[in-house]
Amino acid sequence: MGVLDIADRSWPVLRRAMGLHTALYKASGGRIGHRFPGTPKMLILEHVGAKSGRVRSAPLVYFTDGDDIVIVASKGGFPKNPAWYYNLKAHPETTVQVGREKRAVRAREATPAEHERLWPMAVRTYSGYAGYQERTERKIPLIVLERR
Repeated sequence: MGVLDIADRSWPVLRRAMGLHTALYKASGGRIGHRFPGTPKMLILEHVGAKSGRVRSAPLVYFTDGDDIVIVASKGGFPKNPAWYYNLKAHPETTVQVGREKRAVRAREATPAEHERLWPMAVRTYSGYAGYQERTERKIPLIVLERR
C-alpha cells in the first residue's frame, strides 16, 4: 500500500479533525488552534468556492514574509492542488484569522523568483513540505496573502 493510498483512506478522518480544529479556532477567537506544542503556527483561511460560491474555511500552516502571509498548496504531495487553491484563483479577495487577528487579504501565487526565495522558508516552517515536493511531479505553489 502506497503513501497516497493510505492518505486517500485516511482523508475522511483528517477532514473531520480539520473541521473540529476550525470550529475550536473560531469559537475561541483564535486562542485555541493557532499554536500547538511542537507544531507550526496555523491560520484559518476563508475561501469562496469557485463553482459553488459557498464560503469555506481551512486550517493551514503559514509563515510570514515581512507583512505578507505565505501558505503552501501542498495537499500532502497529491497530484492535484487543494481545492482552496482554485477557489483563491477565482476569488482572490478574502480573509484569514491568524490567532486573534482577522485580516482582509488578497491572494496571489508567488512568482518564480519569489518561490525560489520562499520555498526554503516553507521547509523550515514544516519539513514535511520537502517530502511532499519529492512525491509529486507538480511544483507546489506558494500563495502570498497581501494585506488589503
